[in-house]
Amino acid sequence: MDSKRSGRRRFLKHAAGLAGLAAGAGRSANGQSAGSEAQSKDVHVHGEPSHFATTSLGRGVRLRLDHMTYYTPLQDSAGIITPASLHFMQTHSSHLPDIDPQQHRLTIHGMVDRPLSFTLEELKRLPCVSRIYFVECHGNGSSTLHSTNDPKMGLPVQYIHGMTSCSEWTGVPLSVLLNEAGVQKGASWLVSEGADEGKFSHTLPLAKAMDDVIVAYAQNGEPIRPEQGYPLRLLVPGFEGPSSVKWLRHIKVVDQPYMTWNESMNHSIPRPDLGGKSRWYHFEMAPKSVITRPSGGLKIPSRGFYEITGLAWSGGGVIHRVDVSTDGGRSWKEAKLQTPVLPKAHTRFTFAWVWDGEEAVLQSRCTDERGEVQPSLAELYKNWGITDVASQKTARAIHINAIQPWKVDRDGSVHDAMFS
Repeated sequence: MDSKRSGRRRFLKHAAGLAGLAAGAGRSANGQSAGSEAQSKDVHVHGEPSHFATTSLGRGVRLRLDHMTYYTPLQDSAGIITPASLHFMQTHSSHLPDIDPQQHRLTIHGMVDRPLSFTLEELKRLPCVSRIYFVECHGNGSSTLHSTNDPKMGLPVQYIHGMTSCSEWTGVPLSVLLNEAGVQKGASWLVSEGADEGKFSHTLPLAKAMDDVIVAYAQNGEPIRPEQGYPLRLLVPGFEGPSSVKWLRHIKVVDQPYMTWNESMNHSIPRPDLGGKSRWYHFEMAPKSVITRPSGGLKIPSRGFYEITGLAWSGGGVIHRVDVSTDGGRSWKEAKLQTPVLPKAHTRFTFAWVWDGEEAVLQSRCTDERGEVQPSLAELYKNWGITDVASQKTARAIHINAIQPWKVDRDGSVHDAMFS
């Protein structure tokens, strides 16, 4: 009799758990709080991580009236694909547009024979491709970020280099749409515009548009999320992030660059090598790498074996080689590249290291398929005509791809050593 009661209690408890699971999953699917069930160790909500997982995965954040920035937690990433929820986000407005895809249109006009307007569903009927590419903000790694001390922005590798992410993007090649519209003779540029409140606009050479640009509607197997431009965005492989216009609604084919406000004002920095003038057009992102573990803000618990790991990428194509130094650049050894190694995508590298408990400076440098080598900060600034590197610590800069040094103290703590 006791055995029967015990069995019935177990059955009822199990049934109640299943009911709670279904209810929790339903609320989670609707984007609402899963409630108390999500907190219970006895009931697992579908899609949630294990309650044993102690990873600090979460995006650092910087909010201002004129834009929002969320940083990818590179220190906790694995492989090369960034989860959609952790993809960095930069937008020049105080809130995200809430776009009904049934009402949204992508219009292609200007110097074309047949102006066209597409709904999301019409685009999905066309031939599509899926490609793995990185997206990087042109301000990623900027000098001024090395002097930032805001805990909301995350650990140093996150807020200094976390404005780059890598995803599988699915959509229609832009060349398909342009060929359907019929590009007229003499056309050489595009002006793309988003549906955000600021109508973010950016220009793009027609040759690049006809090469590998995608009008993307999916990311990592699901619809693009609002932060990434739902329902449509441009994906311009290898070029600076602003080229990949989000919430895409207009593409105008023109015969000259239009010098949009963000390009000519907000995204231009005076440089000594240009006689104090600003370069208005910045396209390809140069070869870059960064060690993500161990990196600034982390601590090595004890001497012994560690696998150094990090990411490398180049807007010029495939990463050919990554070298790692543990002595501040006095000597270099080749790291191992994990597969897949893809063009214009993040590449994961690893390096075996035995820490002896003494001070060390860890850094990486990459070389892409064209033979371009990631420079040191001094080398980069020399090319830009800057002689006083220290004076640039708080200077705003873009397209920084300098080697990142991390200093390891004897107690195992790791710090940013770019300007020290």
